Amino acid sequence: MPTIKIGGALMLAIAAIALAASLARAADAPLSESQLVEIAIEANPQVKSARYRWDSTVHSIKQTVAPNDPVFTYTNSDSPKNPLGRASLREFNFTETFQFPGKALHQRDQAEFAAEIAHLILAATVRDVRAATETGYFQLVLDQALSDVNAENVQNLDQVVRVTETAYSGSAVPQTDVISAEFNLAAARQLQRQYLTAVQNDETALNLQLYRPVGEPLVVDRTLKLEALNYPLDALTDRAYTVRQEILEAALAERNANTALYLAKMEYLPDFTAGVQYDDYLVPSFAPKPSQTRDWVGIVGFNLPVFFWLRQDEDVARAKANLAAARSDQALIKIQTAAAVATLYRSAQYAYETAILYRDSLIPLARQNFRVALTAYQSGKIDFVTLSTVLQSEYAARVNYLQAANQFLAGEVSLEQAIGAPLRQ
Repeated sequence: MPTIKIGGALMLAIAAIALAASLARAADAPLSESQLVEIAIEANPQVKSARYRWDSTVHSIKQTVAPNDPVFTYTNSDSPKNPLGRASLREFNFTETFQFPGKALHQRDQAEFAAEIAHLILAATVRDVRAATETGYFQLVLDQALSDVNAENVQNLDQVVRVTETAYSGSAVPQTDVISAEFNLAAARQLQRQYLTAVQNDETALNLQLYRPVGEPLVVDRTLKLEALNYPLDALTDRAYTVRQEILEAALAERNANTALYLAKMEYLPDFTAGVQYDDYLVPSFAPKPSQTRDWVGIVGFNLPVFFWLRQDEDVARAKANLAAARSDQALIKIQTAAAVATLYRSAQYAYETAILYRDSLIPLARQNFRVALTAYQSGKIDFVTLSTVLQSEYAARVNYLQAANQFLAGEVSLEQAIGAPLRQ
């Protein structure tokens, strides 16, 4: 029995250690782009504010169909001494006002449109936070890649320095080759410090976007990934018409303006007042009959729009103008969206093609050219200027690749903003 207990405890201890190790590995695992976006959306105060405003507008819908509060009045009438003294007549009045039937339904529609617009504003806020987080992440990845490229360039320059020193020691090249190589190496090392500083600043900016402490370590996946946009332009434009928040807001604004026009026309219809009054005559001679000192009074009233040319006509004209403006706004946003999607799509496609050309063709050729040039320089077939030019071309090819990749990723983020939804779910 003791052996069994000890064995069970040992197994539990091993399981606990394994669980702790797995949790530690999970904590140290690099965060992907999608995980960073989820953290930013969850922590961003702008998203929280937009969500609370949407919740506020939702709770305003029911109020539009709630009836007006009734009014109860008590009248102490014909008191010979003071207003609170014994009266000759006591009146108890209960009055209720209500709109012409149908107005409240249109007002409820307007409140629902306002709630839907607030929900679209929330979606647009999430979209912009996503774009800002992706931009910060891609900037970190690209600056890290630039740092890695420059670090390799430093190694190549260091190799060139050693080659020139060897050649100079054998009196095969002049001393200027060694000095020039050392100069280029020192400049590249200083540039490396600039790139490392940019990486640190990118980490700080991304931590700020995630609302984490500025100096907190940020473990993210820094692999540069390029995926082609295999979508037809017409399909992206149609999708933007369907999901972009600003277009949907403009459509709701048009419907809201149309409802406002109906309400403006309904101002020609009267609103009503209904009430009941109970009279208690304390002086019998004041009553309709000495034997009838108590009676009831019914009250019905409605407003008359006799000044319609100053009020209702102007409200209708203003509502018509607002409706026309809302329709124009919607048409403008749609054509602007189509133009933006087309421009960003073409630019992103060109940047992607350029990046792939450098990655798959030009960079391998430049590397091969540098190796050939280094061998040729050692054998005295080319001079240092040619070798330096070849090395700079190899470095420029890798930098141009990263610049094209940066343009593609930035264009993809901007395209997602223009469409209103992520391209890849």
